[in-house]
Amino acid sequence: MITGKMRAAVLYGKEDVRVESVPVPGIEKGELLLKIGAVLTCGTDLKVFRRGYHATMIKLPSAFGHECAGTVAEVIHEDESGAGEKSQQFEVGDRIVVANSAPCGICYYCKRGQENLCEDLQFLNGAYAEYLRVPVRFVKKNTYRIPDQLSFAKAAMVEPLACVIHGIDETAPRRGDVALVIGLGPIGLMFVAILKQRGLTVIGVGRHPSRLELARALGADEVLESGQEGNWMELSKRWPRMDVVIEATGRPEIWEQAICLVRRGGVVNLFGGCPAGTKISLDTNRMHYDQITLKSSFHHKPSSVRAALEAIVNGVVRPKQFITDEKPLEELPELFKAMLESKSAVKTCILPFASEA
Repeated sequence: MITGKMRAAVLYGKEDVRVESVPVPGIEKGELLLKIGAVLTCGTDLKVFRRGYHATMIKLPSAFGHECAGTVAEVIHEDESGAGEKSQQFEVGDRIVVANSAPCGICYYCKRGQENLCEDLQFLNGAYAEYLRVPVRFVKKNTYRIPDQLSFAKAAMVEPLACVIHGIDETAPRRGDVALVIGLGPIGLMFVAILKQRGLTVIGVGRHPSRLELARALGADEVLESGQEGNWMELSKRWPRMDVVIEATGRPEIWEQAICLVRRGGVVNLFGGCPAGTKISLDTNRMHYDQITLKSSFHHKPSSVRAALEAIVNGVVRPKQFITDEKPLEELPELFKAMLESKSAVKTCILPFASEA
């Protein structure tokens, strides 16, 4: 049994995260203790840091972080003679990736294949640490072995990629369609990569030259800097029939712009989550007579997590293109402060055991 202290990043409030010495979490029957090999920074974590809270995922003070992979350090197996669902038999030393949510599997939504909307969806945070307790439901529902040749950093990108794959599955684009991705943060760039891999013509709109360049490297047929005056009108002239528009900024005014840009009969996925309480206006005449379909996909399902892991293992998506830097855990507070000022980096890999890497 692993006891004693470990280092973990603890969020206390708005822009207040501290790397502290805390007890190594204990585990119970059916659970496992994950030794974190790598954890990636995420836009959601940055929002939590900036706002100082997350209404559904975190109660302060709290360890946070959720895009991680590592090695099973300790496991307590369930009694195989007992009734009910059996836990996967992970063993100490297994290399695994665990998703940040676990559905119940029995509610109305789970039975309809909408596990991302589970009435009792549990979330897992605390990955900016040396060790992470993985509760039994996560072990059963959303934890996966990773091959030896896949680095922990690459495997950790499974979670955000699963969100993108779920969003694309909900949008259902056709090969040969023209797709516009608005917002070239990590999520938008993953949309570019997957849509291009599925045979679409992809246009990317975003800010920051480094991200525009990465969109080109990922296969975007055209990129446009969103700060250019009048560029939306020019974009409509060059691409008058955009079949699919993905909004990945989470800004209400861009939601409205996305709906204006899609062709008649097209599909808009309002993927970026806007602040609570915000509203948009719709041209009801165009919505009806142009037969516009609006989608708004949320989070991921176990099936999309498995698909994301397969895509990474098979080289369909190359995480190395998205992970731009590595930092030890101690530098996380300063890193988040720097991320508030600049959005040029895509993802940074945090190494809790940097001295062992």
